[in-house]
Amino acid sequence: MAWNGVRENKVFSSTDNTFRHLTATIAHIQLMLGLYLYIISPVIRYNVFEEYTFFRYLHIALMVIAIIIITIGSAKAKRMETDKLKFMTILLWFSLALLIILIAIPWPFSPLAHRPYFRSF
Repeated sequence: MAWNGVRENKVFSSTDNTFRHLTATIAHIQLMLGLYLYIISPVIRYNVFEEYTFFRYLHIALMVIAIIIITIGSAKAKRMETDKLKFMTILLWFSLALLIILIAIPWPFSPLAHRPYFRSF
């Protein structure tokens, strides 16, 4: 949405504003769910796995930073004067947050967390 808005010089509509707001709201809800799972996780409580450092420090810190970036970007975009600046602000800040989120995911190919694609119970 933001990329198309910048590229095509679109008007920042109420639908675009709703998407901005929903993105920030869903990110905050996901953060709350993640913090709850972090608190009850046996990986964190009992230091069970070798990925202790990744999940205890790196994953949680990067995810919180990403949500902070989304929040800042949403607030800045809301206060921008022109439509193009609103789209550019959303594109910049949300893309940066997405990059951080992708880095913080425990991918199966990550050297920091060795997780399989599928788990068998």
